[in-house]
Parts: sequence; C-alpha cells; structure tokens
Amino acid sequence: MATEPEPQGPARRTPPAQSTRSAAAAGSLRSAAGLAGGRIVPAVSRGLPTRTGDSTPDWLEPAMAANGIGSFDWDIRHDRLEGDQRACAILGLQPGRFDRSSGAFLAMLHPEDAPVVRRRVERAVTELGQCGAYYRTVFPGGDLHAVRFRGRVLADAFGRPSRMVGFVWDATVELHKRERAGAMAQLRHERSRFIKEAARALSEAVTVRDVARVFTELPLPGLPPDGLVLSSLEAGRLQILGASGYHEVDLRPYDRTPVSPAHPASEAIRNRVPVFISSREEYRERYPEAYPQLAETGVRSAWAFLPLVASGRPIGVCLVSFDDDRELDADERTLLSTLGGLVAQSLARARLHDAEHELAAGLQRVMLPRTVPSVPGVTTAVRYLAAGSGLQIGGDWYDVVPLPGGHVGLVIGDVQGHDVHAAGIMGQLRIALRAYAAEGHPPAAVMARASRFLADLDTDHFATCTYAEVNVDYGVVYAVRAGHLDPVVRRGDGSATIVPVAGGLPLGVSPDEEYRVTRFSLDPGETVVLCTDGLVESREMDLDTGFARLCAAVSQELPGRDEGPRDQLEELADRIASQAADSTEREDDIALLLLRWDGPAGGLAAQQLRRRIGQADLARISELRGELRDALRRWGVGELVDTAELLASELVTNAIRHTDRDAMFTARLYRETDGDGTRVRLRVEVEDESDLWPTRRTPGEQASSGRGLMLVEALADGWGVEPRGTGKRMWFELCPERAE
Repeated sequence: MATEPEPQGPARRTPPAQSTRSAAAAGSLRSAAGLAGGRIVPAVSRGLPTRTGDSTPDWLEPAMAANGIGSFDWDIRHDRLEGDQRACAILGLQPGRFDRSSGAFLAMLHPEDAPVVRRRVERAVTELGQCGAYYRTVFPGGDLHAVRFRGRVLADAFGRPSRMVGFVWDATVELHKRERAGAMAQLRHERSRFIKEAARALSEAVTVRDVARVFTELPLPGLPPDGLVLSSLEAGRLQILGASGYHEVDLRPYDRTPVSPAHPASEAIRNRVPVFISSREEYRERYPEAYPQLAETGVRSAWAFLPLVASGRPIGVCLVSFDDDRELDADERTLLSTLGGLVAQSLARARLHDAEHELAAGLQRVMLPRTVPSVPGVTTAVRYLAAGSGLQIGGDWYDVVPLPGGHVGLVIGDVQGHDVHAAGIMGQLRIALRAYAAEGHPPAAVMARASRFLADLDTDHFATCTYAEVNVDYGVVYAVRAGHLDPVVRRGDGSATIVPVAGGLPLGVSPDEEYRVTRFSLDPGETVVLCTDGLVESREMDLDTGFARLCAAVSQELPGRDEGPRDQLEELADRIASQAADSTEREDDIALLLLRWDGPAGGLAAQQLRRRIGQADLARISELRGELRDALRRWGVGELVDTAELLASELVTNAIRHTDRDAMFTARLYRETDGDGTRVRLRVEVEDESDLWPTRRTPGEQASSGRGLMLVEALADGWGVEPRGTGKRMWFELCPERAE
C-alpha cells in the first residue's frame, strides 16, 4: 500500500491537527490583543480561497452593493486584514490609512464593545467556527455608528486556522432605534420612580404649606418645567399657595381674584379635566378674552392647567408652564394628570389638618389664661407644648391667681384624656379652682372644693393637680398635691431639689377627700418649677430618669447674668421646654409654670422662716425642726443647727402644751455690718395667745419636765419674754463668731 510521504523540513516537526489548531489559536489571540490604530487597504484582488469547481455567482456582487454589504478577508497567520471599498465606507475609514492588523481594528471599536468582539473572534478561531457581532465605532468626525459583521474561520491543509472571511454592513439605523427605545425605557422608569417619590413626599406633607413646598420642588422627568404654581379655590377665588419660576409681580394680578369664566383655569375647574396649551398662538385663539392679561407679562409659551379634584369637588388648580412651545405627548399628559390627582388628595388632607389644628389651637387658647398677671415680688414664666398627634389639644393647664393680702396662687394640672372632652372639663375645672382660690380659702380647702366640683360634674374623668400659695412677703410656699408631680426648686446656689409634698387622691375620685398642706421656704432669687407628666415621662423614659433630666436642666448655670430676673426666667423656661420630645413624636401635651421669688418690693430685712403650728398637730413640731435645719444650712450658719433646733423645739413644745391655741414660729437671720466686720444674729420667736407666763424653776433629779428654760438660759446668747396685745412672745438669739 502506498503511503503519503512525510513533509520535509519544518513540516516534519508539525504537531497533530488538534495541537496545530491550538497553536494557531494562541497566535491569533496574541494578534487580536494588540490595540494599535490602523487603516483598511482595499483589496484589488480579493484573494479568497476557492475550491475546485466553485465559482462566485455573477449576481452576488450587485446584490451586496444594492444592500450596502462589504466584505473582508483576515489572514490570521500574518495578522493581515483586507476589505473592499464598501467595508471602508461602513467603518468610516479612508483607503490607504490602515495598518491592516487586528489590533488596529479593535482600537476603532467602542471601549464597551471591543472586549465582546475579541472574545467571539478568539472562540471562532479556536473552534474553527463562525462568529458575528454588533459593535459601535466612532467616525473621524466624531459621529457614532453601529456595524454588524459575520465571518467564518477557514483552515489550511493541516487543519490550522488560516483566514477569516465574512461580510460587514451598517447598523446605525438599528443603533438609533435601540437608543430611542432605551431612552424611552429609561424615561418610563424615571417617570414611574418620580410618581412613587412624589406620592411618598406628598403623603408626608402635613400642612398646606408643606404641600406647596413639595409641589414647587418636584423635578418632573423628561419635561422640566420653567414655572409651577399651586393655588386653592376659596369662594370662587384662586389663592396662590406656592410658586416657583415666577416673579411675585407677575402673580399678583391672579392672587385672591375671582376666576374669569374665559380663563383656561376656569375651564379646567369647571370641566374637571386638564387644559393643555402648546403655544401663545393657541392661547390667543382659544381664549381671546384672557390673552390680553397674559400678553402683559410676556413670559411662558406653553401651559398645562391641572384641576385639583378631591371627593368629586374641585378645590384648586396647579399650573405647569414652559418657556418654549411644546406639544405634550400622551405619556407626558398622563404623567401630569396623575400628578394633579396626587396633589389634590394631599391638599385636601392638608386643608383638613390645618382646619383641625386651628380649631384645637383656638380652643386651647380660650381654655388657658391669655396673660399671666404680674405680682410684685415674684416673676413668673409659663409654657404650653401641644402633643404631636391627634387634635393637639388636651387637659393640661396652668394658672397664676393673685390672692388677697398680696399673695399669689400657682396651679398646674392635667385632666384625664387627650381630646376635646378633656379640654372642656379642664376649662371648667380651671375656672372653678381659680374662683375658690380668689375667695381666700386656704390651699387644702381650695383643693377639696375643686375635687367635689369635678365629682359633681359626673364626667367619669379625674384630674391631677398641684396648688401652691406663695407668701410674697416671706417667701413661704403652702403646697397641696392631688395625685400630681412634686415641685422642683432651684436654690440660690444653683442646685435643684425635688420638694416632697404630701399627696392625696386625684380630683374627682373621692368627693370627701381631705388634703394635707406642705410648707417650704424660698430665699430671694430661688425658683419653683411646676410641670405636667408629659415633660418627665414617656414610653422611652421612666419617671425617675425624667426628673433627673429636669433637675439637670434646672440646675445649669443661667447665661446673661446682667439680664433682669424676667429674662433669666424666660431663658430657664426655654431650656426646660427644649428638652421635651419633638412635636411630631411627643405623645402628651406639656404645661410648665415657673415662679421666682424676688422678695418684697422694699427688700427683706432678714432671711426668715415663719410657720404656724396647730394646737393639736404635735407631728408638725418634727417637720418644723427639719425645715429649720434646712433653712440654717441654706443661710450659711450650719454651726447653729444643733443648738437652734433644740431650743426652738423647747419653746414650741411649751407653747403647745400650756395653751389651747395655735402657736406662730418665726426664725430670722440678721446680718449687721460695722467697722469691725459683719455680725450675724439668729433670732427665734414663738408667739401664742396665752397670758400665762413661763416660770423658771429648778426641777429635782427625778422630774420629767421643767428644764426647758434652763436649757434656753444656758445655751442662748440672749432670751426673753415680751407681752403682746393678746398673749406673749418668747424669743432667744444665737450669735456665731463675727465674720471678718
């Protein structure tokens, strides 16, 4: 059998077909990886391989020319690319300015398309198959064109990839079609997203002002307007709520004016359908009576009047205008109509909210005192913060009541509930309590009468309340508490303390409830802070944390020491109120009342503690000792506490035991300055209405009494008994070391 002779020379080292194909593919990859610029040289002779018996049909070349199809031939081994004249025209190249390499060809492609073409060509070379691709190329003038090609890899006699032949044709029309389709898809996506964002923003708009702000800031996709106007219909007049892109002088003739029947806005409202005007000529033809007023402004050339309809009733109109003539297509008109519906629903909801808010605010203003009376010797400041939900009205209240004798009453309270009913009960209770206090009843009686009054109303509501009567002459506070919070006092050194006040049941719970009075003293410049629970308690904050935060705010140093007492107190009230939760998150309304005791008009001769001790109230003696200790420490004479407490207890006990009337206890601290320094003197007096004078005696060792006056004589720097018109006054004085 004859065998085919082996090739000589280099052919002897030729690997098998598959290995040969892989090596050629690797070479093609190296060639295709080059990205140098180049040119296509037109082929005089196509040099396409032909098989025996094959021939090119005569009709192929005219058919390719008629359809604008060019041909190319790529010599893979030598990386040589040739094309005809049509291929050059399709690629936008001039003949003779191309280095005929695959790298130069890839460099002409769009950066996003070159990797795709490279991968497909490499795969076709490796597999000896076909490939096709759609790519973009930039012409020398900068125009972007699209090209499609189709090629097939041919092998040589040894099965190695030798050349790729194929066709190329222009696809720019297809590119523009794709671009337009992509742009339209992007625009539809943007419009869909715009509607979602506009719906979200308008749903979050609470007031009419919020709706106007959101509307005038909306960026309409695809048709950015040059002017936006939102107006509401009120009694046949259009009231402009917000605008952008217009000068105020251009809108002034249309604001709060009757709507002309010949105006396009009137037609939109009357027919409840949008009115679109594409040019000024169309405006003049359709609305000749309204055009002269438009011609005076000289702005805008296209308009869209969108009626705002809510619950079947027109409530306004919004205007979208453009500077140039514009014929809106169906999608744009649908977008604007949808926007008008969203704005209408949001505006209707906002108008209802504003009306409810105004009603609630007006009712609250009527219920609360319009002004706080000015009382000589004290400075007051008040704050009321509405809740952030519902009607923003509730049962919290404050009041300052001038009392007979120059005293002043402080009231802070909270009726159960957070609605109009609670506010109505609060108004009745506030007036009743004010009347009881103004009649001169003591604090316990005022609170008991108010409790019976609320119970008689039979409303199934109760109220918490704190009532405090302030003696302006001496700074003594008589406080009564009915289920409410304890007051906080800012002392002269800047510290803040919670003053425990004996509590009773809330008002209206038990008509026969009796309330106890708690007395505490203020020094000049000290402040009482009364508030409702909304300030110190919420879902996220317990009562202890709230009181700690309140005390921290009260105890901070006040700025502006050169300012007057009123300015400083207002600053303190603002600081406390600022710690409340944001109005949109606050669950309860807040009432805040501050009183600073400045002292009587002529100044106070001495720091003083004055208390009345009931004849049968022996427990009051223990409370008095505690108040005296606190007062002496605040006055800076803590070294006198033990002696003063012992001697005061003896005098008060004698007065209570040996008389049948109440006793009046008074402690005064005098500071007298002379050439040797400042002399401090504490004088304690106990007055009673008995004419029986004390007798000093010497008790036996087994006696259980009789040593009181001996203690006074031994420990006091001076003591004595003075007659009064009815009764007597026992006193003693203590003098610490002279202050240099």
